[in-house]
Amino acid sequence: MNIHKQIAASVLTAPIMILYFLGIFMTGCTAIQSDSNQAKSRVVEPAPDTAFIEHPELQQQPTDLPFQKVWIKPDFDKSRYQELIVAPVNTQYMFEMDWLHKASSASWFNDVKKDIEELAVYFHDQVVKAFKEDPNHRFKVIESIDQRQQPALRLELALIEINPSTPVLHAAGWLTLGGGTAAGAINKRRAAFEARLRDLQTDEIVATFADRDMQDVGPLDLTRLTWYGPTKGIMDRWAKQFVEVANRKPDEVVTDPTAFTLRPF
Repeated sequence: MNIHKQIAASVLTAPIMILYFLGIFMTGCTAIQSDSNQAKSRVVEPAPDTAFIEHPELQQQPTDLPFQKVWIKPDFDKSRYQELIVAPVNTQYMFEMDWLHKASSASWFNDVKKDIEELAVYFHDQVVKAFKEDPNHRFKVIESIDQRQQPALRLELALIEINPSTPVLHAAGWLTLGGGTAAGAINKRRAAFEARLRDLQTDEIVATFADRDMQDVGPLDLTRLTWYGPTKGIMDRWAKQFVEVANRKPDEVVTDPTAFTLRPF
């Protein structure tokens, strides 16, 4: 009889314990979300600099912007500009990632290369879409410098990192313990970009910024089934943030969503 009581108690206790720990987790998430810029800096390290930005040492980590590295020319006044060109996204630094280089002899390398180019087009198009759908109409998006009628900026973006997932490493035969960057990055679901903002009248770079971000973490994430699965969600968030920063008022803080949410998919 005592055994039956113990079993019954265990059955009743298990759901309670699950709800208890779930409550703790949700409370922790709420705390992180309330201070998301600082939370992100503790969880996601900035990506290494590339040659896309000529003087990365000038960049600093801001507390009022959602990007990890930012430099703005001291006399830059964004209110002077009314038009924006979004240049095609640069991908040359993506091909310097060590996991991709080491796996370059695999039969699927050309498919991965094609995926990278498609992601670059997707990133470009999402940024253009975000600015065109901006209810404040902060910038008029133009396709080329020939269309310029007012002072204009060009946003130049470079994709510099997309982490591989477990399936793609298995396919490459390169999933080993301590196997370099790729083995350490499995399912971290990170992506990184660098950007330059150029004055089209003077051809001068007036700002640079860079960010590495992580897709939302959930107990079950089906986007892991493709190596680039989480990346589009990160790009969507970046596109939205570009518009928020463009519309930002003096002293306004633009926060970055926390990388931690509790969701089944």
